[in-house]
Amino acid sequence: MTLRYKTWTAVAGLTICMVGAATAQALSTPLGAPLAGISSGSGAGTHGAGSPFAPLEARNDVIPWSVLTDVKTITEKNRILPVFNTSQTALNQKTQRIQGFMMPLEPGTSQRHFLLSSVPLTCSFCTAGGPESMVEVRTKTPVKYGMEPVVVEGKFLVLNDDSYGLYYRMTDATSVK
Repeated sequence: MTLRYKTWTAVAGLTICMVGAATAQALSTPLGAPLAGISSGSGAGTHGAGSPFAPLEARNDVIPWSVLTDVKTITEKNRILPVFNTSQTALNQKTQRIQGFMMPLEPGTSQRHFLLSSVPLTCSFCTAGGPESMVEVRTKTPVKYGMEPVVVEGKFLVLNDDSYGLYYRMTDATSVK
């Protein structure tokens, strides 16, 4: 990327205009070049090989992230809106379990409002996904924050037009082992 600049400098009582160009190096992630066709902030996210965090263990009692992240989108009036499939809409307004990495939304070690993500958002070797890879969670009782995955159960909501751009929310949740 070439950046153009113009500076004004006073030299020996004269004001001189200097015009030039500089080349900026493109930033990269610890994963190197982005995966073809996948941009950061969309899809399920990527758990990097160098991550100090273990990936989520497969469980039969939770909604798989592959179901939640299989969302299409449309652009309408400068907004990106989700288009859910039947597997996703079937989850709406029902008690569900979800497993993920906690991202606190409040200060403190015990959380009642947080995001669950398919990959740890604190991992510099992982690439964060988009809104389809996160669930906003509100719990009945506080959940202890930690770097390990958590499982919560509650009323699952599929959000068609959330003001925060979220696709999923869980309310009245409780922590599950």
